[in-house]
Amino acid sequence: MLSNKLQSELNKQMNNEFVSEYEYLSMAAYFHCMNLDGIANYFHVQTQEEHFHAMKIFHFIIDKGGKVELQQIAKPDYDFASPIVVFEKALEHEKKVTRSINDLMDEAIKENDHAVNNFLRWYVDEQVEEEAMASKSLGRMQLIDGKGEGLLLLDQEFASRSFIAPKE
Repeated sequence: MLSNKLQSELNKQMNNEFVSEYEYLSMAAYFHCMNLDGIANYFHVQTQEEHFHAMKIFHFIIDKGGKVELQQIAKPDYDFASPIVVFEKALEHEKKVTRSINDLMDEAIKENDHAVNNFLRWYVDEQVEEEAMASKSLGRMQLIDGKGEGLLLLDQEFASRSFIAPKE
């Protein structure tokens, strides 16, 4: 069984992952409006990853005999100043998620809950990858100053990105 605190924190993190999905979907829409469907695809893949992350927690809570509590999701930003700003916000968002997962891991360690601790290790590792991808993508967007032929090349490159669900 999950403690009340861990159940609450896991639900909070699950909802954070759904918020991430929604944020990235808004970013995808921004790039669709610019006719940059390849970069939009980059963010569609992010939405799929975030949905996977949320559902993984959803099922873990149930498997541990807990109660899933879905919460309202606020309207995300949708009117960005530039392509660079979108990628800055994506990196900022991933750092926020990392802090949230670290806090949740701290609670699992504090409560000596080995099952939750073990479950969260995947998220800790995943966030290293998520932040690295967001940082690298932002750096590339900054390198081309978010415009011109470089933007079209990134659009073409990001069009081939796809989501492959990790094996559990």
